[in-house]
Amino acid sequence: MTEHIEVGFMAFLVDGKDGIGAVREVTPTSLVIYVENAGEFVIPRSAVKDVHSGKVLLKPSLLDKRFLKAIGHVHDSEDPKLVG
Repeated sequence: MTEHIEVGFMAFLVDGKDGIGAVREVTPTSLVIYVENAGEFVIPRSAVKDVHSGKVLLKPSLLDKRFLKAIGHVHDSEDPKLVG
């Protein structure tokens, strides 16, 4: 990791794609990430792939199935008429 993780950083599965959540809390062993429409999830530090430019890139293979399901619905409440 090239940067210290801070509250407010956005979380991503793939750099250059839409963010999936925001870091709400940082501990030595985990992060709390808020996912819109789903709430907060505790993510182990071992699931962090990289940190740069205010972004936390995560390793999907190390993420909980509940978290992966939640991020699949992160944009459900958006009005499709306003997107794009």
